[in-house]
Amino acid sequence: MMPLPSPSLSTPQTRLPALGLGIDAGGTASRWALANERGEIVAHGQVAGMTALQVNTDAGRATLQKTLTELVQAARLATANLGVIEQVQAGFTGFDPSNPALTKLLAAILQLPAPQIHITNDIEVAYLDVFQAGEGYLVYAGTGSIAAYIDPSGSFHRAGGRGSIVDDGGSGYWIAREALRHIWRTEDEAPGSWQNSPMAKAVLAHIGSDDWQVSRSFITQSSRGEMGKLALAVASVADHDPLALNILQQAGQELARLANALCRRFGDKPVALAGRVQELHPAIVLSMQAHLNSQQPLQLRTNLAHMGAAKMAIKRHQ
Repeated sequence: MMPLPSPSLSTPQTRLPALGLGIDAGGTASRWALANERGEIVAHGQVAGMTALQVNTDAGRATLQKTLTELVQAARLATANLGVIEQVQAGFTGFDPSNPALTKLLAAILQLPAPQIHITNDIEVAYLDVFQAGEGYLVYAGTGSIAAYIDPSGSFHRAGGRGSIVDDGGSGYWIAREALRHIWRTEDEAPGSWQNSPMAKAVLAHIGSDDWQVSRSFITQSSRGEMGKLALAVASVADHDPLALNILQQAGQELARLANALCRRFGDKPVALAGRVQELHPAIVLSMQAHLNSQQPLQLRTNLAHMGAAKMAIKRHQ
């Protein structure tokens, strides 16, 4: 692996200020931000999606290295002479704290000592961008879905987030899977019926064909993020396709279930929803609110976890 050129060495009198790099890596997209010593965000951007699970295979590691290198290059280019990255706080979906491979890879690309690289699960970074420890429950729904609670002692508790094979209820992947299941079950019973379904036409147009072999290749060969993007097709026809609308309403119910699980375990607290699924269609949020056990209004939060992570990183430097 060819390391990136390190910033020019400088004397103590000309040393550039320290910067904190925050990373929020997910299956669909990965966002980064840089904070200066005053806690101000001085640059931010986005690269392709990535997950910590990629570190477990040769092909995955190669893709992960390429994406991380692009991220670091973009961050350094954006800041020019504003400062030098000294600390990193990153949240990666699928992160395993017992496996140091991801930390070592990022440290090598940044040419920083491993102790200056701090990686957690992405939902922990997102939670602390929304709530203080013990304050509430965060449901995060993007490509996957999970609910999180960090208690006053700092312990992390979860509901869901088991992956697309087991669950990920209400996520973009789940919506896509439910749509494809209905489309192809209906085709079993009445071949060609997809032509009378706005949802089927939208989903199959995204895939590129109404042939099952093409759908099968898409399902088996696409990344989780690519699969999750089919949810956009479902949402695009929900206003005139009752089945698509029903799937989105079920998604909201699934997301409420995650929050309700934490409410049963730790008591009634504020609930916030973050992640891009909330942007698909109002039916998802309305359904989630209707099925929440919490008596408090559902809070909708924009995902700025990468910026929160950058501020956490620079605080660690200080």
